[in-house]
Amino acid sequence: MEQKQRSFVYIGLVAFLAGIMFMGGCLLVGDLTGQQVPGVQGGNAGAEQIRPGVGSDTIANIVDSAGKAVVKISTVKISRSPDPLYGDPFFRYFFGQQMGPREQKQTGVGSGFIISEDGLVITNEHVISGATEIKVTIGGKEKEYNAKVVGADYDLDLAVIKIEGAQNLPHLKMGDSSKVKVGQWAIAIGNPFGFDHTVTVGVISAKGRPITVENRHYKNLLQTDAAINPGNSGGPLLNLNGEVIGINTAVAKAQGIGFAIPSNTVTGVLDELTNKGKVSHPWLGIQMSDLTEEIAQYFGLQGTDGVVIVGVIPGSPAEAAGLRQQDVVLELDGKKMKNTSQLAEAISNMEIGQKGALLIYRNGRVLNVTFTVGEKPAQLR
Repeated sequence: MEQKQRSFVYIGLVAFLAGIMFMGGCLLVGDLTGQQVPGVQGGNAGAEQIRPGVGSDTIANIVDSAGKAVVKISTVKISRSPDPLYGDPFFRYFFGQQMGPREQKQTGVGSGFIISEDGLVITNEHVISGATEIKVTIGGKEKEYNAKVVGADYDLDLAVIKIEGAQNLPHLKMGDSSKVKVGQWAIAIGNPFGFDHTVTVGVISAKGRPITVENRHYKNLLQTDAAINPGNSGGPLLNLNGEVIGINTAVAKAQGIGFAIPSNTVTGVLDELTNKGKVSHPWLGIQMSDLTEEIAQYFGLQGTDGVVIVGVIPGSPAEAAGLRQQDVVLELDGKKMKNTSQLAEAISNMEIGQKGALLIYRNGRVLNVTFTVGEKPAQLR
């Protein structure tokens, strides 16, 4: 009997020690990885995470470091509006040229972030467009600095400005937006409604979103539920490494839906903006529409794959190539063009001066038309 009791005690002791070793091993693994992933299932879960998990101070530390390079941009714009009485000949007779257009001063506020020690700042083009005066307030400083526009592009809604008289400034690192995954954390810093250095946190909700705001057509935007409001425009969207993965740009008329220009869009044109002051855009010079069933029937075409030319801009590469209104573009360089978005994207990916071949349908005939890509005029941007 005593021998059996000793056996049970021995077995229990071995099991207890094995449990301690197992728990110790788990804790050791947790310490080595620097993170704890509660509730994660699957053999590969968490394998790609190479940094500690989000703790209570993780975001605060990122904001403390990155916030110093986020700036507030204040602008003044002078607009001229006609005097409502100036068109009245009675008043012109008595007051003559004393009555005329009135100057109105408009102020605006936006955000930006520093990318170099000597004060280059990235922001949205719509933040500084038409500004006669640009002031920049650097994070943690009360002084306002003058700034000037180095380069801007309407289509991409991007601008680079230069802070005057500032040196050795903190600056942010551009991240690789192609590696961003839906569901990853995102941190927005900016000046919504003029409230300096407001921080909001969310996740990447979607990628590749196209939206249109007034006459500006955005494509391939990041969508986030981090709160973005007027005044956030031009501020950075950061990942958990403190890198810029997007430039906060627009907010939908709904809660939790904001948009940012991917960082790779910025890095792809940064040299042109800083060295040339502009971005060169490939251009064909046509106004176009999707081929609907009704239009296809009118032309006697089968299916709705194709793009209808509804207008040819005078002096454009399209006019030089002999393209006409009501031509239907079927292919570009041997690839079928299903809609206007596909054709516009294909043209934008070509080089200025590059030659291309269109397969078009005109008056019951299929024709080949060659063209040379031009540069989009500044007045059309």
